[in-house]
Amino acid sequence: MGLSTGIRALDDVLGGLQPGRFYLVAAAPGAGSSLIATAAARTGALDQHQPVLYAASGLTRADIAARIVAAHLPVDYRRLRAGRLTPTEQDDTAALHHHLAQAPLYIDDGTDLTTDAIAESVPDLPGLALVVVDRLQTTEDPRLPLSGPAQITDAAQALAHLARTHELPVLAAVDTDDPHLIAALSLDITVTLARDADQIHATVTERDLGPQATLTLHADLAHARITDPTHPHASAVTPTPAPQTPPAVTPQTPLQAPTSPSPDPTPPQPAPTAQPAHTAAPRKPSPRRTTAPPPPQGGYANRDYSYFTGMITRAVDEALHDHDGDITTATEALVKKAVPNAMALFEATRVGGNYEHTVYPETLEFLRKKTKDGADEIWEGRHNWTNTHLTDALQNGTHPPITVNALDTNASFLSAFKTHLPIGALIHDPHGGFDPKRSGIYRLPARPTWHHPDLPDPIGNRREDGPVLLDDATIRLLVRCARLGLCEAPHITECWTSGTSEGLLEKFRRVLTEARTNALETDDTVTVEYIKAMYSKFTSTIGESSVNRDIRRPDWMHIIRSQAFANLWYKSHRAHNNGLTVVRVRGTDELHVAGDWRTVFTEGRLTTQMKQKDQYPLPRKSAL
Repeated sequence: MGLSTGIRALDDVLGGLQPGRFYLVAAAPGAGSSLIATAAARTGALDQHQPVLYAASGLTRADIAARIVAAHLPVDYRRLRAGRLTPTEQDDTAALHHHLAQAPLYIDDGTDLTTDAIAESVPDLPGLALVVVDRLQTTEDPRLPLSGPAQITDAAQALAHLARTHELPVLAAVDTDDPHLIAALSLDITVTLARDADQIHATVTERDLGPQATLTLHADLAHARITDPTHPHASAVTPTPAPQTPPAVTPQTPLQAPTSPSPDPTPPQPAPTAQPAHTAAPRKPSPRRTTAPPPPQGGYANRDYSYFTGMITRAVDEALHDHDGDITTATEALVKKAVPNAMALFEATRVGGNYEHTVYPETLEFLRKKTKDGADEIWEGRHNWTNTHLTDALQNGTHPPITVNALDTNASFLSAFKTHLPIGALIHDPHGGFDPKRSGIYRLPARPTWHHPDLPDPIGNRREDGPVLLDDATIRLLVRCARLGLCEAPHITECWTSGTSEGLLEKFRRVLTEARTNALETDDTVTVEYIKAMYSKFTSTIGESSVNRDIRRPDWMHIIRSQAFANLWYKSHRAHNNGLTVVRVRGTDELHVAGDWRTVFTEGRLTTQMKQKDQYPLPRKSAL
């Protein structure tokens, strides 16, 4: 019996999704391929309780969760994303999120998603019944490995091989209906979609036999789904005797769908369009809130985070009201509440998340402070570097005087929230090595050497003999430097790691970034200072702190701080590669360079920009 796609008419033609078959759903942007992919995943995981791996390329787990919630309840997709649900709909959504936490739907939305990564995940999911890949993108994007014509061809062949070797149905969506590209892929089964207003015309084609059938489906975009025809007599399935290209597609709102089927007869499953609230979702979402916000998304890429930014706005308004509009005292009051309010916002952004992170894992000995005000044993890549090769030349007169621009990065710890954090408790591996799918703490037998006097050492200025313990962000920086040919790859003899996600703090980061940007645009200094306190205190108190008892993750604290140091190193390397002279690097945010820095960095106060704090000559003139 093949798994249902969630659309009865499509099941009738395909016989369900059969093990060992690769189904490609091809459609121009807006024609619905992604919605078919989502329908197959939620039907398999929620209605049939079968484990499903959802590989999302270019989408986030929040995108997927929002579509699942809208389609499965159903509830209006736009109001859901905008946070304008009725109280009853909010209760239904909360119940669905709870059910979502139990569903065997595993979402991988990593930025480094490749077919190799997908194939490596398959053996780790016992009883896996379906793999969905959403989506293959025709326009090449250096940030998305599954993009570009050449990559699509390789990916399609690799996914077909994955289906055969693991005896799994694999369904992938591609964002084109170009007959030449589709023909070049030479796949067994292709479902090509063409949208005409609220109708979707789907043509099922087999490679050796040509078009087999054309069926008409209903585009219910208000609920982010494709369903069976609304009227039984509306041409459900029409045999297609000869090859033909699908009708021209008019680009609409971006959607995407599954792929071609195999003609093995399998009784179809009913479409889940009017079922009770069951929702496919992230691997282990955290069901901590009883009322669910609109599915995760916000100001980035037209996503609406107003529900979450509203939490910040309300806190600021209340503080100003309580202190009669006094900016100073209102700001002081907000800073005092920054820790609990930041944690509340963080937990709100994790509702419906892909993973349930461990809040209080056992603290390993090397992560414990040796004294109350002391430090643990982790070596962060803290910068306190000066280009002594340059300053010596300036002092002895072999280099002409220079003008130095002291630059400052904006909200460095906030940007560092985008980092690979360990999800669960750290597990010891005495054999060491580095696995990019894991994150944690690593032991190296000695401090790595650095031979580039014009660039700061990636792991800072600390000098000690013997083994060193480095966190994940520093290790990833060393790996990057090795790929750039700047140093040897780190030799890791022992490690303590867990499975990782780069998205644990991502929505939290985006919400804070959006609120900060809005505050800067309106010169709202109270909100800017409040947000600064939230992200900085969140970072400093998630380790061993009596101020924050909601979470105890010293490994996260180190990784976030080291990511901030690493981000500054990347900026210094960028400056160096673009002809600037790097003079000094300090902490997480201070970069001193000589040269026209505005040709390399954008000036401003946003997180992606740099601002100039000072300008001074070198060598400095001696006082007379």
